Amino acid sequence: MTRPTTSEMLALTRQPLFSPRMWAGIASVAAVLALLPLCNLLFPAGHALHVPAHTVALLGKFMCYALAALALDLVWGYAGILSLGHGIFFALGGYAMGMYLTRATAAAAAQAGGSGLPGFMSFLGWTDYPWYWSFTEHFAYALLLVVLVPGLLAFVFGYFAFRSRIKGVYFSIITQALTFAAMLLFFRNETGFGGTNGFTDFRSIWGLDLTAPGTRAALFWLTLAVLLGTLVLARALVQSRYGRVLTAVRDAEARVRFIGYEPLGFKLFIWTLSAILCGIAGALYVPQVGIINPSEMSPAHSIEMVIWVATGGRGTLIGPLIGAGVVNGLKTWFTTAMPEYWLYALGALFVLVTIFLPQGIVGLARKLLNRRNKDKEQTHA
Repeated sequence: MTRPTTSEMLALTRQPLFSPRMWAGIASVAAVLALLPLCNLLFPAGHALHVPAHTVALLGKFMCYALAALALDLVWGYAGILSLGHGIFFALGGYAMGMYLTRATAAAAAQAGGSGLPGFMSFLGWTDYPWYWSFTEHFAYALLLVVLVPGLLAFVFGYFAFRSRIKGVYFSIITQALTFAAMLLFFRNETGFGGTNGFTDFRSIWGLDLTAPGTRAALFWLTLAVLLGTLVLARALVQSRYGRVLTAVRDAEARVRFIGYEPLGFKLFIWTLSAILCGIAGALYVPQVGIINPSEMSPAHSIEMVIWVATGGRGTLIGPLIGAGVVNGLKTWFTTAMPEYWLYALGALFVLVTIFLPQGIVGLARKLLNRRNKDKEQTHA
């Protein structure tokens, strides 16, 4: 059986819009973001150009969420796999980094006469770290865990799910059940992950003071660089031959199988890659926010990720980044001004986007741009 031609595969795909103007806009936003930590470091409080440290930390958190949204867009927007459990991968990456930060904090406390163990372990009467905490005092090993733990879980889960051809709402429910079960497990104190409180009160990273403005700025720039690099990688991936086949699987899986492609490998690769990217987002999130606990695995958090992608526009790559920023910006304002109404506002936003903006903010921008171009053509004609 012959393989389909590129033109045949393109007929089944919808390519993302990344015009030179959009790249210029992305570069401009990235440049402004990169300058914010400098404004915090160079200008004293009260100066017109000073950016408060909490604003830098907040935007760093938003970028971590944007990276998680981008990861979800790869599987939902381009493979048609709606996951309601991506929070588990985000949290596992965060816990892997949290273990390293906790060991560093405990080691510093031991030099001052402490027990050398985290407070929750001392409270439980433990005298040593569990075996699965071995080598977590090494940063390189923690990075390995950030990639391997979410990646292996996603690979094993995805292999059996995709091989059984589980998809649609059934797959979504299973992913939600998975993250809920993991949340209940991590809530237990005897698991050795801090129980309800999780990990917090971090003091240092790479031997540097975690609260120092310079360290905060370095983490911010690292997060921005990872986000931009992932965006470029994702664009190259979805516009490659693999990406064309993947979107064809999304739109007509039975036909793709008929013409000679096995969807299992395509779906499994993008699912595993998405989980790894989510884990990296969680690892970048923890040192900037200063806490990781089982609530990050709650189904509600995974559903929020879906709302970020839907609001910005799924299947566009840039849309989820916009959606994560818009939704979390609204969340920050609501939880400060009217915290009791935030969940209502979130639900209303999702309903309104689903009904009136099915292609999200990016879809609306494209429509307005196309309409303006048509008007120009008619005027010149």
